Formats: sequence, C-alpha cells, structure tokens
Amino acid sequence: MIKSDTALTNENNNDEVSLGRNYIQEVLEKVMECVFFLCAFLGVVSVLAILAFVFYKGLKPFFGADAYSFFDFLFGTKWAPGQNVYGIFHMITASVAGTVGAIIIGVPVGLFTSVFIAEIAPKSLVNIVVPAIELLAGIPSVLYGVFGVGVIVPAILKITPQVQGQSLLAVVIVLTIMILPTIVNLSVSALKSVPKSYKEGAYGLGATKMQMIFKTVVPAAKSGILSATVLAIGRAIGETMAVMLVAGNPESGMLHSIFDKVRPLTTNIAIEMSYASGRQSEMLFATGVILFIFIMIVNLTLIKLTSGKSEKEKKPVEKKKDSNSKKEVSKA
Repeated sequence: MIKSDTALTNENNNDEVSLGRNYIQEVLEKVMECVFFLCAFLGVVSVLAILAFVFYKGLKPFFGADAYSFFDFLFGTKWAPGQNVYGIFHMITASVAGTVGAIIIGVPVGLFTSVFIAEIAPKSLVNIVVPAIELLAGIPSVLYGVFGVGVIVPAILKITPQVQGQSLLAVVIVLTIMILPTIVNLSVSALKSVPKSYKEGAYGLGATKMQMIFKTVVPAAKSGILSATVLAIGRAIGETMAVMLVAGNPESGMLHSIFDKVRPLTTNIAIEMSYASGRQSEMLFATGVILFIFIMIVNLTLIKLTSGKSEKEKKPVEKKKDSNSKKEVSKA
C-alpha cells in the first residue's frame, strides 16, 4: 500500500508539472500571436498613415479659395516656383520614357542572363556570375550615379549633338544596370522552379536544347518573369539619387530627343524638398501623389495581366483532370 501511494503521488506531481508546462506554453503562444499581430498591424498602420499624410498635403493646394488649377499642374510644361508656376507634364514624360527605355533594354538582357545561369552555364561559371549579380544588387544608388557621371556621361558627350552629356540616354543606361539584379534573381528562381518533367517531355518530342528552353521552360516560368518585371518597373520609376546625378534636371521644356536633359518626378521632389515651403512644398507633395498613382496603375495592370494568364493556364489543366477522373469512373 505504501508503494502504491507513493506511485500515485509521483503521478499526480508529474501531471501537475506537465499541466504547468502546457499552461506556460499556451501563454507564450498567445503572447507571440499578439506580437505577430502588432507587427502586422504596425505595417498596415504605417502605410495608411503615409498615404493619408501625402494625399492630404498633396491635394490641399487644389481646394479652397486660393486653389491651383489641377489641369495646369498636370499638363503644364514649366516648373517655376518663383513665378508661382507648377507644371509637371514634362516630368511625367521623362519618368515614363526613362522607365520604358530601361525595361526595353533590361528585361531581354536580364532574361537571357537568367536563361544562361539556370540552363546553360556550367556550375563553375555560375559560382562566379551569381555572386557578381548579387553584389551588383547591394551597391548603393549614389554609386550608380557617380559611375554614370564619371563614365556614362563622358561617353555620351562624345556622340551627342548637345553640349552636355546628362540626358535621357544616361538615365536609361543607369536604370538598366540598376534593375538587372532584380530581373535576373527572380527570373532564375522562376526558371529553376519549372518541373523537370516538362524538360524531359520536350526532349522526348525531339526538341533541341534551345527549343526546350524558349518553348517550354520560359513559357512555364512567365508568371515569375512578369513578377520580376513589375518589381523592376517599380525600382526604375522610384529611383532618385542615381537619376538625379545624370539627368540634367531642367525646370521646363518637353522631351524631344534621347540626348535632351530631363527632370523626372522623383528628382524634382528630392532637389527642392529640403528648402521648399508654402505652396511650393504642397506642390511637391502633389507630385508625390501623381507618382504614387502612376506606380499603382502600372503595378495593378501588370498584376492583373499576370493573374489573368495564370488562370487561363490553370483551366486546361483542370479540364484534363476532370476528363481523366470521369474516364476512371466510367471504367470502374
């Protein structure tokens, strides 16, 4: 009886200890859930606070008794705060032209580099190329601008009909170099995620290696490649410091040639915000609102195109699965 009582006492103690541990674990899990929620909530609140502040400051000059014409602001081609003239249409065209030029050059170069790394290059060469591209992604923006001023601008000066080398062409070249790491890294991941059976099936049908890559692997990875393009566009549109050093930044004048000086939206904000006040400061915030809306339109459009294509790709696969399941049921 004594042994049995001792055994029961030990079991009760063990149960109490285990219950205590379980209670502590439950408390810790609840605490961590609250911490995770607060982190997510802080991120959402930060974004909403930034948007509310920028939109409040940016839309303020277009309302009230002393309102500025939104049409003149959006379609004007002269920015002269001393004369109370604020037009940003030439800045919008500069931002669009620089981004489009960088994407036209950067996406094919980045895609071909990704194909080379993922499908063609030997491992020894991959171990050299990939760290170099990753290092390129870690270089500060201002160093890209310094490189542009010291190398790209003097090279353009030798071929331009203008008297300066700062130009749209310099902006496009600098932005192309800057977006390459984003395109290459994400595209390589997308290409490597394509199932091996796709490649084996292409080879089984008699395809050559290049046919397998560009008719099987690249189409299968196009969702990831488009996502890389979306991020690259965001990087190109939002870049400031590097572009500011090579753009020339004129206050007025429409773009007529790739050798003309330009003043993108981002550089306009960066140049004047440190000393702006009153109406000028509000107009710079309005420029930020236009930039934000422009980026959102581009990103949402590309995301819609990407999701639409992925849904179309899923439908034939689902139909095949349904037909196969019906055949199996009929056989049974």
